[in-house]
Amino acid sequence: MKRILLFVMTNLAVVLVLGVVASVLGVNRFLTANGLDLGALLGFALIMGFGGAFISLLISKPVAKWSSGVQLITEPRNADEAWIVDTVRRLSEKAGIGMPEVGIFQGEPNAFATGAFKNNALVAVSTGLLQGMTRDEVEAVLGHEVAHIANGDMVTMALIQGVMNTFVVFLSRIVGYAVDSFLRKGDQESSGPGIGYYVTTIVLDIILGFLAAIIVAWFSRQREFRADSGAAQLLGRKQPMINALARLGGMVPGELPKSVAAMGIAGGIGQLFSTHPPIEERIAALQNAQG
Repeated sequence: MKRILLFVMTNLAVVLVLGVVASVLGVNRFLTANGLDLGALLGFALIMGFGGAFISLLISKPVAKWSSGVQLITEPRNADEAWIVDTVRRLSEKAGIGMPEVGIFQGEPNAFATGAFKNNALVAVSTGLLQGMTRDEVEAVLGHEVAHIANGDMVTMALIQGVMNTFVVFLSRIVGYAVDSFLRKGDQESSGPGIGYYVTTIVLDIILGFLAAIIVAWFSRQREFRADSGAAQLLGRKQPMINALARLGGMVPGELPKSVAAMGIAGGIGQLFSTHPPIEERIAALQNAQG
């Protein structure tokens, strides 16, 4: 319930901020007496599309900590925590990035990386993953998450999401205006958009949003293969990552907050909307990779 509430509140806050920005810049007034102002509409679409994606990226770390209940390891309390921190530090140095914050959260097997910047990121693992895997396998999972950071996957996904959001906002309003103009043909008295505009825009926002989600999910799946390969390179061998994936395939992965689900070691539902490829495909890709 806490995660759902936070997700709703965060999105409402983002929409409110973007609405104020669009109003201040005047790009929310793209419907004029002479028709659509395409320049203003494009500006509005860019603000709503990229603005939402990048605000979500910038607040990803604090939101992830709060929603997942991540306990940061500032001073290791035992040998296991010291090993996790030392492992992340070693892998980060090898990957050429700054030391991320490291944390543990209660839950079923999973892990994630998040953060807007390579040198100021967060790597978190669940208690279920630490208890259910060997150290070699946990090291591979940590390597996978460090590879996400080194590859700049968080920024890449924000850019892709921004492009898709902009496309949805821009196209749905153009089509909505065209449909509304057709329905009100010959009506010279009414001013402003009619019901046809609003209904068409809402419907297209939903339909195009689903299509955009499929494209974003496809990019996310390709990024997972790269992170698996990156973990193998950081460890100097691919077998630990293969073993970790095989182990994960026999577990029930824990649910992550929506804001970081795409950056987890496992997750996603449905083939088209899944952010992660099937475990079998990931293992096969590693086995077939050279080296």
